[in-house]
Amino acid sequence: MSAAAEALATAPFNPFSPDAWLAEAYKAVGQDKSQWRWVNGESHLSTWREVGLGMVVYLGTIFGIQYLMRSRKPFKLTRLAQIHNLTLTLISLGLLVLFVEKLSPILSTRGLFYSVCDVRAWTQPLEVLYYLNYLTKWMEFTDTVFLALKKKPLQFLHVYHHTLTMVLCFTQLNGATSVSWVVITLNLFVHVIMYFYYFLASCGIHPWWKKYVTTLQIVQFVIDLGFVYYCTYQLIASRYYPTLPHRGTCAGTEEAAVFGCALLSSYLLLFIQFFQRTYSKKQAAKKTKTQ
Repeated sequence: MSAAAEALATAPFNPFSPDAWLAEAYKAVGQDKSQWRWVNGESHLSTWREVGLGMVVYLGTIFGIQYLMRSRKPFKLTRLAQIHNLTLTLISLGLLVLFVEKLSPILSTRGLFYSVCDVRAWTQPLEVLYYLNYLTKWMEFTDTVFLALKKKPLQFLHVYHHTLTMVLCFTQLNGATSVSWVVITLNLFVHVIMYFYYFLASCGIHPWWKKYVTTLQIVQFVIDLGFVYYCTYQLIASRYYPTLPHRGTCAGTEEAAVFGCALLSSYLLLFIQFFQRTYSKKQAAKKTKTQ
C-alpha cells in the first residue's frame, strides 16, 4: 500500500466528503477503493472483445426490438422511464460532485496546463471516477431500448452517439489521457440537466427549455474540442515537431488523442445539423404561418 493510501486508510471518516462515502460503498461490497486500478484485460469490460461484443449486442437488441414491434402496440413504460431518468440524473450529479472534489485541489495548486497535460494528473482517485463514468455509458444503452419498445424513431445521431461514447470512454481509459476530466465533467453537467428534463417529460411535464439542452450540448462539444485539440497539438508537436511553438508534452497515447478529436468533431457537426433540422426549420415554419 502506498503512503498516500495508508494516510487515507487511517484518516477519520469525513461525512462531508462525497469521496469518503464512495469509499464506504466500495467497502460494503468488499473492495478497497484506494487500491483499484484500471488494468486492460483484468478490469470488467476492459478488452476490445467485450467492447465490440457490447456494441453488437446493443445494435442487435434495439433493431431486433424495432423489427418485432412492427405489428405491436407501443409500450408506455412510464414508471420505468421515470426511474431510469431519475437514476441517471442522480448518478450524473453524484459523479460530477466527486470529480469537482478531486479536481479542485489539483487545479488550485497546479494550474490548468498541469491538470490537462501532466501524466501525474492521471491520479488513482480520478481513474476510479473515469471507470465509473465509463460504466454509466453501458447503462445509457437502456435509453435506446426504451425508445424501441415505445416505437419511437431510432435517429442515427442517437444510436451513433450512444454506441461510440462508450468506446470513447474505453479508449481514454486505455490511453490515460489526462484531459479526460474536461470532457467528462462537461458531459456530466449536461446529463444532469438532460436526464432531469427527460424525467419531467416522463411525468407529463414538458419544460419550455428543451431547445436549450441541445444548445448546451453544442457548447459542450465546442469547449471539449478546444481542450482536446490543444492537448493533441502539444502531444504531437513535442514528439515529432519540437521546433514548433509548444508548452510541453501531454499525457496519453496518440491513438486515444486522435480518436477523441475525430469523434468529438463528428458529434459537434451532427448536433449542429440536428439543431438546424429540428429547431431552425420549426422557427421558419412559425414565421411563415404568421405572415
